This record gives sequence, structure tokens and C-alpha cells, in this order.
Amino acid sequence: MSLGNSINNKIFENISFSKEEIGIIESVFFKETYKKGTYLLKAGDIVNNQYYISEGCLRSYHTDAQGREYTVQFGIKDWWMSDFTAFFSNSQAILNIEVLQDTTLYRITREHKEYLYNQIPKVESFFRKKLERAFSAFQKRILSELSLTATERYVNFVKSYPNIQKYIKNYHIASYLGITTESLSRIRKELSHN
Repeated sequence: MSLGNSINNKIFENISFSKEEIGIIESVFFKETYKKGTYLLKAGDIVNNQYYISEGCLRSYHTDAQGREYTVQFGIKDWWMSDFTAFFSNSQAILNIEVLQDTTLYRITREHKEYLYNQIPKVESFFRKKLERAFSAFQKRILSELSLTATERYVNFVKSYPNIQKYIKNYHIASYLGITTESLSRIRKELSHN
């Protein structure tokens, strides 16, 4: 059955569902909106939700004992967001998730996700493939942190997140790249002359 512009079509592109399956999916995803500056999650919270980003921009970050922030991920349209370590281990969050731009999300709980897996096995395959791609992306990011220059990391960032710079602050980008805002300015200046 064709899903048109329903939430099923947004999240599960290229998968066909029966009318009954569509009803199940729609019963477990909850649409929510958040204003810029609010938080989905704060370190220490119990994590029971994953979020599909329909519109907007978010970032997940960790704050160390000295108060320094380390941006782990930016979440943009059609991406998934959560503190996945806490979500999969049913433990407290180590990350904060901040809304950087007014955002519309579809939330699913751990229990509802398991229910979907049991009711619609092709959904479990879909999430497994998403998880494999996400793991690969995180591994590539770790390797780039270890082996690439700050300029190369910035170029990769721009390729991964086109057009995001108008929504986020320079210190967010710098904390994602593991550099200072001054270094970020220098890199941008050098690249603009090339």
C-alpha cells in the first residue's frame, strides 16, 4: 500500500506496508515540536526514547568536569537522535541534546520499538541497517579525529552537514571538530583564499 506523505513514508522510505501495519506504526510514533533553546535530554536522565527528525536541527554533546563541551553529533532532517549508549543499555544519559532550531520530531519508546519488531519484522531489518550505517559513520569520525588535520576534518564536516552552518554557532562546530573557535576562523579564512 502506498503511504503518500504520512509519517510512515517519511521514516520508512521505500518500504510497502499493509493498512493494518500502517495503523500499528502510527500508533507507536508520537509527533512532538520543540522550540530553539530547549532540551530533549540532559545528562543523568533515563533514556527511553529515540527521535526521528522531521524538521529542524539539534546537537548532542558531553560536558566534562571542567565544563568544556564536546559536540558528538548534529541532528538534521531525516536523521535519528538519542543518547544511544544509554538507550540501548537502559541507563542514564551521558549526553545532552539541545534544540538549535525549532524542531518537529517523531518519538518512539524502547518498548514500542520492540513491539514494532515483533509485529512487523521488516521494520527490524530497516532499523538494523540504519544502525549499521550509523556505526560505520561513527567509526569513520573516530578515525578522522585520529588521522586527519583540522582543515580536513572541517571539509568533511561541511560535506556531511551542508547548509547547517547558518543554524549553529561557531563554538558548536569547533567543539565538534575538537578545535578552538580561533582555529576554526583561521581554517575558514585559509579555505576562502584557495
